[in-house]
Amino acid sequence: MIELRPFSSLGGANHGWLDAKHHFSFANYYDPARTSWGNLRVWNDDTIAPQTGFPPHPHRDMEIITYVRDGAITHQDNLGNHGRTVAGDVQVMSAGTGIAHSEYNREDETTRIFQIWIQPTRSGEKPSWGTRPFPKTDRAGQFVVLASGFEGDGDALPIRTDARVLGATLRAGETAEYALGSDRRAYLVPAIGAVEIDGVQVHARDGAAIKDVDVLRITAIEDSEIVMVDAA
Repeated sequence: MIELRPFSSLGGANHGWLDAKHHFSFANYYDPARTSWGNLRVWNDDTIAPQTGFPPHPHRDMEIITYVRDGAITHQDNLGNHGRTVAGDVQVMSAGTGIAHSEYNREDETTRIFQIWIQPTRSGEKPSWGTRPFPKTDRAGQFVVLASGFEGDGDALPIRTDARVLGATLRAGETAEYALGSDRRAYLVPAIGAVEIDGVQVHARDGAAIKDVDVLRITAIEDSEIVMVDAA
């Protein structure tokens, strides 16, 4: 089953410095049919103006993954962590028992991110933060695990939940497969380009909510950059 959620159907709000689109109910946007997808709770498509951002604010008991599409995002938190994550790379914050952080676009260009929140399956642990590069060449024609709650997923950033965040870059006409399993759910969004999944076309920034599929086969209609969550 594949439910297409066109970009034009997403909720959201434009705050001037921030143009936010929500794949799931978030802040003042509420849709009872779009509250979560398995343990995936939030997928925000944020466009952040230069030299602006989110001032310090708290989180707890949530795995927050940021995929930078354009520009860069600078993180700082009350644990002393400070770092800059650039386009194509990923940062993970495990909020755990509580953390306060800020996220700013310190660049002179617009920054665009996907921010993904996944409910943890382990609680009561200390908060943590990390970032690392994921060269797009390593994802050419295949899915690479960017963040994972499972052992054995190579250099993926660790998250404390039964889920994976994956990325792939496909040239037009290429097909990538992923063994999802019929007991799992996936949520897929092309950052750029367009793909086809079992006859359903998914264009840039559309969402595809997928379940009851053993093996996903994604074919690029045009050159595409894909982000996907494999959720419980």
